[in-house]
Amino acid sequence: MDLAKTMKERRSFLRMTQQDLADFSQISLATIKDMERGKGNPSLSTLEKIAEILGMEVCLKIKEPKL
Repeated sequence: MDLAKTMKERRSFLRMTQQDLADFSQISLATIKDMERGKGNPSLSTLEKIAEILGMEVCLKIKEPKL
């Protein structure tokens, strides 16, 4: 599942508007809209702020090489 879809589904589940998420996370509404459209290149800090509000966490992992 991609970030844009996951973010939008979680926000909807929590009955939050994009404006609510922007206000609570202190991220601009334009950035929230861009992310939900799969646009932009948010920083890790931005992702962490949004994840915190949505009750999620950002996890990084090393991919296994394809052999």
